[in-house]
Amino acid sequence: MLARIIFFAAVSAATLAVILLPLLSPVPRKSEKRQTGPRLALSLYVHPPGPGRPHQQAGLHGHSAFVFRHDLREGPENTSRVIGGARGIVLLPGRQLELSAFNIVHLALDTAAYSGSLSVEARQVGRRGREELAVVGGTGSFAFARGHAAFTVTRERRRSDADAIYRLDLRLMLPEESPTIPG
Repeated sequence: MLARIIFFAAVSAATLAVILLPLLSPVPRKSEKRQTGPRLALSLYVHPPGPGRPHQQAGLHGHSAFVFRHDLREGPENTSRVIGGARGIVLLPGRQLELSAFNIVHLALDTAAYSGSLSVEARQVGRRGREELAVVGGTGSFAFARGHAAFTVTRERRRSDADAIYRLDLRLMLPEESPTIPG
């Protein structure tokens, strides 16, 4: 009989603890939930390959899409310093909008301050000539980066969309410290 009383008391105490613990535990504040890592804003310019370099891109017939490998520069001028490369598949804003989710751009930067890569994908097409992209990750200085990017045409005088110079405005949130992946 004593064993039954002890068993009943133990089960009752455990049940009571399971019920009361979530009810009495403090609720985390919103500021504790948010990622509070450093923020970074960059403006880069995507230039077609310069003279003497192969101008490789494959256009889709009848559509405004192309696969490209272009230079990333500090400014819109052709004399601006090359700071990396951009390559990807882009369906230009204003055309075939239902396919714009397939836009993928991989950016590689190599500067004194930042060295690494970012991957961005299409999110939505905004006003004419501007496309919003989501930053979905990165490597090096940009490891585990999140944020968004705006892709806009900066020079209208061009032979085709592939020859345009695009401005890429990045708004990034970097983690406090890079998470360690167990392994």
